[in-house]
Amino acid sequence: EMLQRTLNARLDPSPRLLVDGDFGSVTEVAVREFQRSRQLPETGIVDAAFWQALGPTVQAGNQPDMELVNAEQLPLAPPDDTDGPPFVTCRAWSIVDTAGGKTLWSHQADEELNIASTTKIMTAWLVLKLARSEPSVLEETVVFSSRADGTIGSTSDLWTGEKLSVREALYGLMLPSGNDMSVALAEHFGARLASVPSDDASNATEAEPLDPLDQFVEAMNSEAPRLGMQHTRYRNPHGLTAPGHLSTAADLATLAKAALADERFRAYVSTRQHAAMVEGSSGYQRQIVWKNTNQLLGIEGYGGIKTGTTDAAGACLVSTASRGDRQLILVVLGSAASPARYTDSRNLYRWAWQELEEE
Repeated sequence: EMLQRTLNARLDPSPRLLVDGDFGSVTEVAVREFQRSRQLPETGIVDAAFWQALGPTVQAGNQPDMELVNAEQLPLAPPDDTDGPPFVTCRAWSIVDTAGGKTLWSHQADEELNIASTTKIMTAWLVLKLARSEPSVLEETVVFSSRADGTIGSTSDLWTGEKLSVREALYGLMLPSGNDMSVALAEHFGARLASVPSDDASNATEAEPLDPLDQFVEAMNSEAPRLGMQHTRYRNPHGLTAPGHLSTAADLATLAKAALADERFRAYVSTRQHAAMVEGSSGYQRQIVWKNTNQLLGIEGYGGIKTGTTDAAGACLVSTASRGDRQLILVVLGSAASPARYTDSRNLYRWAWQELEEE
């Protein structure tokens, strides 16, 4: 708490850290910002050099009398219940039976939260939904624009002017969680998926043509309620933090169930690595290898679907697990850190399987 109070006082503008004593990702960002401002190595580690540069710490106001503090008997919470789901770090979770779509257990599943790159489930779903009626779209060529290339965050590592098939592009979207690839696909399909044609004179002029990326996001927002996702609103195709870009654990489980019915989708999200050939505008070719960010795929019994991480969303994961002929979908949102989302998920799955065995 002392560190958080002092960073709030020293940094300009103040990061307005929550003074809770938890050294999470947001506090680490503030530590790095302070190190940058004092020309220290940006390690995010609070070491002796950091404390020296920080100077006198800011204490909480109205310090109580020491004798009173030492004599006070602090209350205890009730003992932990031996029943119920495990303790987890995530803010919300939902466990759904894939076959019937029934929600088996959940916590805060209808709370609207930031969802980071789990957004890309909808991006992939829209493309693959179109491919079900028009399989040839998978062989169309996606050309990387400068906007796609310049998209920040996780990347598929393609460059402006490079091209590849839609079939390959979906690997670059879902495995490395390519924010850039989501923009490239949105630009390619936006006008086709929009509810209003891009050449509608009442909505666009030659001077102000409709942006296909915006049209793609419009299609995402049209599809969500059709699937029953009543608490979801998209602002972009990748999940970078944006005002109003929110969903819930329940809605993401609904989307996951719909997407898992598509054989191609299942193949993409269960692929651990994939090599593709991309071609540049001058005709050169180069190989690129994408590895899936979902670490659960390295453990037998687990399947996709999508990771997601931002400061606002925390660490998120939509996944599946199978035992025998039964499959579960689990959504965890807002885990404390990347390793925590896997621990949260595995603990929730283990508890769920035990509960199902006792039925």
